[in-house]
Amino acid sequence: MQNAPRAARIGDLPIFDNEQSWYGPDMAARDDWIHEFTRAQVAEIDAAVKQAEAVPDIIDIGREHFAVPSLAPLLQRVHRETLHGRGFILLRGIPVERYTVRQAAIAYWGLGLYLGEAVSQNGKGHVLGHVTNLGLDYADPEVRGYQTSARLNYHADSSDLVALLCLRASKSGGLSSIASSTTLWNELVRTRPDHARTLMQPLYYTRWGEIPEGKQPWAEINVFTPCNGRMIASYVRSSINKSQTLPSVPRLTPAQVEAMDCLDALAADARIHLDMEFRPGDIQILCNHSILHSRTAYVDWPEVEKRRHLLRLWLACDDGPVLPQFMIDRFQGLTAGGRPDGIRVPGMCLVAPLDPV
Repeated sequence: MQNAPRAARIGDLPIFDNEQSWYGPDMAARDDWIHEFTRAQVAEIDAAVKQAEAVPDIIDIGREHFAVPSLAPLLQRVHRETLHGRGFILLRGIPVERYTVRQAAIAYWGLGLYLGEAVSQNGKGHVLGHVTNLGLDYADPEVRGYQTSARLNYHADSSDLVALLCLRASKSGGLSSIASSTTLWNELVRTRPDHARTLMQPLYYTRWGEIPEGKQPWAEINVFTPCNGRMIASYVRSSINKSQTLPSVPRLTPAQVEAMDCLDALAADARIHLDMEFRPGDIQILCNHSILHSRTAYVDWPEVEKRRHLLRLWLACDDGPVLPQFMIDRFQGLTAGGRPDGIRVPGMCLVAPLDPV
């Protein structure tokens, strides 16, 4: 392994000047993070979908069933750029308008096979997730934001990569925003180093009632941890807030609340984040260790068949960035390659449902 680059410092705190550190307006002025599939590439995806349709269960589809040789250089670039570069990319042009849901899921799953290993996103073992409004109450301590139409604060998911395929957009709202967590750290160090230090200490996160074997109903997680020359971030404020309903969890201190308020305000600053609108057929791919993402509230169509619907993958990548020890020991289980294994609870079997449940 190559030696990690050394970060500059302000006082006792590191500052990171690397590919993961970027500002939204700079990214909005360029388009090298967007790739629109060519006609030939779509034709290759069509052929791969047709080949893979013979496999009865999507979860059993492997690379041998989904051959896309001409797309290999692109997918290799996506893999490197998301894990070790700026941390995000948008692929555009999956022909969902002429695919069935199953065909769209096969195309999405098949491309994901070239990026990482799909891991469970919830206590039901869903490796193919559905982001859509199920009519649930986000105020419920065990309801997660993707099951509602509510605004989501900037956060990271529990995997190396998260990918979203837009099947249908909402009537209005639902704008996606992303921010570099490395840039957020740098800004904290420059403006509020006291908050930066606070967020390097563990906070308690609820497990939403989805508790792996041998784990507590909560996890202790640092928002920011310097590791091997880069900043690794993990932040879900709704999970932190809802952990306060658990009697064994210490109460948040005023300093912790103020630090999170400051972080949220920085992420919401137009100088820092990047907005993007999902079109049907778009795939957004993010590295959870270097990107926080959010969504505005949205208004859905009254017709059920037109309502906003995204498919989601959480992907583990054997060659992902070096992670802090707490993410390996205390946070989640691990894949065979030693990467975060999503949400695994006793007795759970992995499934890839085609309907939101």
